[in-house]
Amino acid sequence: MNSSLRTRLRDRLARIARALTRAHRPCSPFEELVRIESDPAYRALFFAQLDAALDERHAAEQAAAVKEIEAAAERLRALIPSPGDHERAA
Repeated sequence: MNSSLRTRLRDRLARIARALTRAHRPCSPFEELVRIESDPAYRALFFAQLDAALDERHAAEQAAAVKEIEAAAERLRALIPSPGDHERAA
């Protein structure tokens, strides 16, 4: 299975998980933990949603790092004179 299909499936499962978990009344963190530990279907949905959130965070961090690196590279390129600059200065 290629990574784009896997990503789409994971995203769809995360959306389904969010929709299913929203239908439940809000509960305390302890009640949530008990439900995660005792209900295998809910546990699977919870972990799918957690995986999707972690993947989204990782992708956002990776994109931000790439932007920072590209900006730093541009700043470095601006500091290095091109070969044509020497000829024009002479």
